[in-house]
Amino acid sequence: MQIILYISVALIAIAFTILVVYLIKTLKTLSETLQKVSGTLENVDSQLKGVTKETEELLRKTNSLATDLQTKATKLNTVVDAVKEVGETVHQFNSSLKSVSSSVVETLEVNKAKVSQIIQIGNIAVELKDKWDEIRARRKNEKITAMKIND
Repeated sequence: MQIILYISVALIAIAFTILVVYLIKTLKTLSETLQKVSGTLENVDSQLKGVTKETEELLRKTNSLATDLQTKATKLNTVVDAVKEVGETVHQFNSSLKSVSSSVVETLEVNKAKVSQIIQIGNIAVELKDKWDEIRARRKNEKITAMKIND
């Protein structure tokens, strides 16, 4: 029975030794893995610094562009306001032109009869002048004929 006890203790010692050997291998592998992870984290840290610098530069450029865009938008608003005022002025001019045209048409309608009378009077005056010229020409012919007869 004592032999069994010695064999058991020997087996336990061998098992413990095997366990320690595998534990050492596992810890070495874990140590290598942690070193690789540490190196990877250092690379990530340096890359993150580069990305941070690029992000800061991008943020500065974005802020600059936003300021420039705001300035140009303000100037564009001024131009849009000016164009709007030009449009309003053209609209007012068109309204005034329509008003003047309507006024001229109304005045012509009101004075249409007067204009017609003036034209008729003008025609009568032309006819009277033509008749007057005709009478003068006839008298002149009569005088010339009378002078020829008397000669």
